Amino acid sequence: MTFYPTDRLALFIDGANFYSASKALGFDIDYKKLLTEFSRRGVLIRAYYYTAIAENDDYSPIRPLVDWLDYNGFTMVTKPAREFTDSQGRKRWRGSMDVELTVDMMQMAEHADHLVLFSGNGDFRALIEAVQRKGVRVTVVSTMKSQPPMASDDLRRQADAFVELADLSDLVGRPARSPLPRFVTEGRSPEREGDDDY
Repeated sequence: MTFYPTDRLALFIDGANFYSASKALGFDIDYKKLLTEFSRRGVLIRAYYYTAIAENDDYSPIRPLVDWLDYNGFTMVTKPAREFTDSQGRKRWRGSMDVELTVDMMQMAEHADHLVLFSGNGDFRALIEAVQRKGVRVTVVSTMKSQPPMASDDLRRQADAFVELADLSDLVGRPARSPLPRFVTEGRSPEREGDDDY
């Protein structure tokens, strides 16, 4: 990645797309490490995270992450996801954050030297082109190593730089949690969990 120490940086994380990319590669993002890593690469002025949250849901699985990010240096941009029924009669959720991300990125282009987009969504190609016309460099972080690839070819071509998410796994990732209990993955029996004599 080409960053200059005096670069004013802003991060734009398309939550759903970035989550899918990291899962496809088999690791979870450690957002504290991510913030630290990009703070080292320039003057980080803002880190945005975009996600839709299911409305009328007593508990949303993404709520703990949203709360943690909100308290730990990220600017959260959320909106309610809308429930709908697909053609097979299954309940689905819809909640695109593309417009919100686009508006924020266009506004931040006036205040930053380098914007980093964590998304492979090809719909952002025109946005990147518009931001570049303002003299701002844009780096895209996504993956081509998943099946299917998560990064649009048009988006990669338009960006000033493309960073393969798999190459960042050691810097910003943590291994995906095993669904098995720890004593199974470590080869211990539950009775001997506290016994270190073997």
